[in-house]
Amino acid sequence: MPHPYPHPHPHPVMDPADIVVFGGTGDLAMRKLLPSLYLRDRDDQLAAGTRIVAVSRSGLDDAGYRDKVDSELRATAPRWAGADVCTDDAVHERFLSRLHHVTLDVADSDWSVLAELLGPQDQRIRVLYLASAPQLFGRICVGSAAAGIVDDRTRVVLEKPLGHDLASARAINDEVGSVFAEEQIFRIDHYLGKETVQNLLVLRFGNSLFEPLWNAGQIDHVQITVSESIGVGNRADYYDGSGALRDMVQNHLLQLLCLVAMEPPARIDGEGVRNEKLKVLQSLKPLDGPDVVRDTVRGQYTEGLVDGSAVPGYATELAESRAGTPRERERSATETFVALRAEVANWRWAGVPFYLRTGKRMATHASEIVVQFKPVPHSIFPAFGEEIPANRLVLRLQPDEGVPLHMTAKQPGPGGIRPIPAPLDLSFARTFGDRLPDAYERLLMDVLRGNPTLFMRRDEIEAAWTWAEPILRTWESTDQRPRPYAAGSNGPASATALVERDCRAWHEDY
Repeated sequence: MPHPYPHPHPHPVMDPADIVVFGGTGDLAMRKLLPSLYLRDRDDQLAAGTRIVAVSRSGLDDAGYRDKVDSELRATAPRWAGADVCTDDAVHERFLSRLHHVTLDVADSDWSVLAELLGPQDQRIRVLYLASAPQLFGRICVGSAAAGIVDDRTRVVLEKPLGHDLASARAINDEVGSVFAEEQIFRIDHYLGKETVQNLLVLRFGNSLFEPLWNAGQIDHVQITVSESIGVGNRADYYDGSGALRDMVQNHLLQLLCLVAMEPPARIDGEGVRNEKLKVLQSLKPLDGPDVVRDTVRGQYTEGLVDGSAVPGYATELAESRAGTPRERERSATETFVALRAEVANWRWAGVPFYLRTGKRMATHASEIVVQFKPVPHSIFPAFGEEIPANRLVLRLQPDEGVPLHMTAKQPGPGGIRPIPAPLDLSFARTFGDRLPDAYERLLMDVLRGNPTLFMRRDEIEAAWTWAEPILRTWESTDQRPRPYAAGSNGPASATALVERDCRAWHEDY
């Protein structure tokens, strides 16, 4: 029997390309970028002649790098793409043959080996993927230009974090912008590549059901939660200079908020969508001084139980990755959890709170957007002693991507009308059947297509930092330590109080 929802078009084959990955032996390249490119190659999207050139200081030759990638692919890709992912020997060998490695310290002036390998660009697409530390972004771009491997058709991909505050973000943008025009720069946020996030646009603007209700008149509040059950692990040293607000809120969560709150663009293209997201960021009510104390909560996890296993606290994980006395480690005021109340001050959303929450070592690994509608103005079923629960639309990013709509229905059976909650659940896995591509698979193909819709523009980045920076500044000036919360919990009690103060509650039905 044919699938009820067949794909109307096969995946298009991209033009031949050179994809140059700076940091090509790093964690991101091995866990995400190369498996994603492998799976696109398996689906025949990479054209014959496409090369993947890794740049690192590892000293590997092509054969050594291919062996390393072979081992990593067989260990990593099956976890999220299925057990049969590396079983086609022809596909596997074809992909490995695309790989090359160039040993290069980007601080060096001699880029000749990379330039000789790439040769003239001709009509090939050339993508420079900067999977490296942000402080190297400018140096890599300037070095690439000096080596003659950049022209007006070259594209550059920047991974987050893009700076640690507004000034550093502007400095990186200035450096990269001295080499590349804005339309050549793809600032990646992998959350925007998730299937559910893109489906939010279709649900809102492709159906007549939701958009008339998508306003302060019908929506009570919105919750955006990204919870992780893992700790900081071997990223503790990096994380201690960042924290949850810089690492997650300023980029991922604000981007999700933008897609919920944006006005309909004239068309779904790069500038239309990004123009509307920018307006949302510019409409965010500023949080500063007393507002930060009242409307934000930050926490730091202590030891606890996650999935039945004892796990250490943040201070212990930090101690394992950094030298220092216990007293020095105890002084870390880095937050591993943030909850905050935001408002979009415009006609559509005036008075509607947006509750944002993210944390490490939480009870569950889950990401979701909850749109809570207002209750019916009057219940005609008073005999049953309970108010009818308000409708709730949940966009579940992970796990099990889908869109449950919580409705009210009559419980079957005799004895009168008994209203009960009943979900209409759009599960992508059940409805569409196919494996859902990873976000990086989609975003990498968008780079090759030159489609910037799901990437952040410079003015978006800087508007987000403009809003987030006063929060960080107030936290530092008040010198309040993060609230402790046990690993395996849902965060500090003050995060619960934040929403209960408004007579609301966090949605915990993952």
